[in-house]
Amino acid sequence: MGTTRKVWVSILAVLLLAVAGCGSGTGGPGTAGGSGSAKSFTLYTCVSDTTINPVIKAFEKAHPGMQVKLYRAPTGDLNARIAGDIRSGGLRADAIWACDPLTMQDYVGQGLIGDWTPATDIPEEYRTDHYVGVALLYMVAVTHEGVAPPASWKDLTDARYDGSVAVPDPNIAASALGALGYFAADPSYGLDFYATLKKNGGTQLSTPTDVVNGVAQGTYKAGITIANSAYAAKQSGSPIAVTWPDPGSVAIYGPIALAKHSADNKAAKSFCSYVTSKQGQTVIADSGSYPTLAGVPGPTEPADAKIVSPDWMKLSHSKDKVLRQYQSIFGGR
Repeated sequence: MGTTRKVWVSILAVLLLAVAGCGSGTGGPGTAGGSGSAKSFTLYTCVSDTTINPVIKAFEKAHPGMQVKLYRAPTGDLNARIAGDIRSGGLRADAIWACDPLTMQDYVGQGLIGDWTPATDIPEEYRTDHYVGVALLYMVAVTHEGVAPPASWKDLTDARYDGSVAVPDPNIAASALGALGYFAADPSYGLDFYATLKKNGGTQLSTPTDVVNGVAQGTYKAGITIANSAYAAKQSGSPIAVTWPDPGSVAIYGPIALAKHSADNKAAKSFCSYVTSKQGQTVIADSGSYPTLAGVPGPTEPADAKIVSPDWMKLSHSKDKVLRQYQSIFGGR
C-alpha cells in the first residue's frame, strides 16, 4: 500500500470513530441516553415508593429492555431539584409525575413540559393539553382512637380538640397545597380556617404521613392527611379512625407529563402511555393509590363519601399569594 493511500485510510478510520463517538453519547442536559433513546429515560416524581416502585417494575416487565431512571422526592424538594437543573443547563428529566396540578401547571408555565399527552380513556376533568392525571389523593381527617371524629372540617376548630390538630405543610406536600387551595377559595372557610386552627394551638408538620404518625402516637387528637396513608396505618394496627368530613374530602389529582426536550424519547412516551392505560391504572390501584380511570377498583372509599375539588386553573393564578398568606399564619419556606 502506498504512502498516500495509507494516509487516506488512517484519516477515514479517524472519521468513522468520531461519527461512532457522536452517536453513543448521553446527550445534553435533560436527556437519559439521548432524547431519542428507545431504551431508557429519567423520571422525576413525588409519588410514594409504595406506588412508584411497583409501577416501574410492572412497566419494565411489560416493556423488556426499557429502563426507568428514577429520582423521587417530596414536592418541595422536587421543585428544588428542577430549579437546580435549570440553573445548571436544563431539565434532566424526560418525564415528570407530579402529585398535584398546581405544581405541574408551574412546569407548563416554565416551558418544561407539555404539547403531548397519550391517548387514554381517563376522564377529561383530569386532563389538559399538557398533562394527564393518573392518580388521586383524598384529603381526610384522622383521629386518635376514642376521640370523636369531626363531622365537618370546621369541627376541627372546636374546643373539644383542645387545639390538638396537626396539618401537613403545603410547601412540602402537594396534597396539603391542594387542600389549602380548596379551603382558601371556599367562602365558608377561607384562610380564617387555618388561622383559627393555629390560634387554638394547631401544629404544622412536614408530610401527611407525619400527621398520621403523630395522631397514632397520641401526640395529637386529630389531623388532616391523605386517605391512603391513613388507611394503610389503620390496617397495620394504628389506633386511629378515618373520616371524610363535610362538605367532602378534597380530591387532588397527580398528573404525568413528557418533558418538551424529550419529544422523541420512545421509552418516556411508552411509560406515560402505560400509566394512563387500564393495565397501568390497575397496578396503581393495587399499590394502594386511587386510580383516575373509571372502572378500575381502588383502595378504601366509603360508599357515601363526598368529594370536592378546587378550580385548579383559577387557583394556579393565585397560588403564590395564597401560600404567602398561609405562611403568615403557620410559617414555612
